[in-house]
Amino acid sequence: MRGPRTRRHPKVIGAISDTHGLMRPQALAALAGSDLIVHAGDIGTPDVLTALTAIAPVAAVRGNNDHGAWTRQLTDTAAVQVGDAWVYVLHDLQDLDLDPAAAGFAAVIAGHSHRPGITKRDGVLYVNPGSAGARRFHLPIAVARLHLRGVTLSGEVVLLRV
Repeated sequence: MRGPRTRRHPKVIGAISDTHGLMRPQALAALAGSDLIVHAGDIGTPDVLTALTAIAPVAAVRGNNDHGAWTRQLTDTAAVQVGDAWVYVLHDLQDLDLDPAAAGFAAVIAGHSHRPGITKRDGVLYVNPGSAGARRFHLPIAVARLHLRGVTLSGEVVLLRV
């Protein structure tokens, strides 16, 4: 189960989720310099993808709030090669139906909860970039950046000042 290959070997992967149609300039600034951007669903409008594509190639999956004809091009999950590493992307981590370590993935990127965070389990980096859209409850507005070195990914959450 493998997906699209990137043409270049990215060193910085921007991760964003739950924009819900709002493309904040602060999020675009935080993702500037990315070699690839991953959107983990609840995109909201195709304009969000257009804005991100102006920065770097985009791999995106459909979230539970993504509806309409424009979402037909999106899948529920994606396996994306970044350099020599593979990243699994889905919207809701609760829907993960495979063992990422056994499948050879270096990272899993998922949104949905709007809670940013990065953890490592069984050698796999789990990244939730949080929400870059409208504020929900008292959760921060955030994106994430991943750094590739060989087949190893490390990451950081970038809190946005809005």
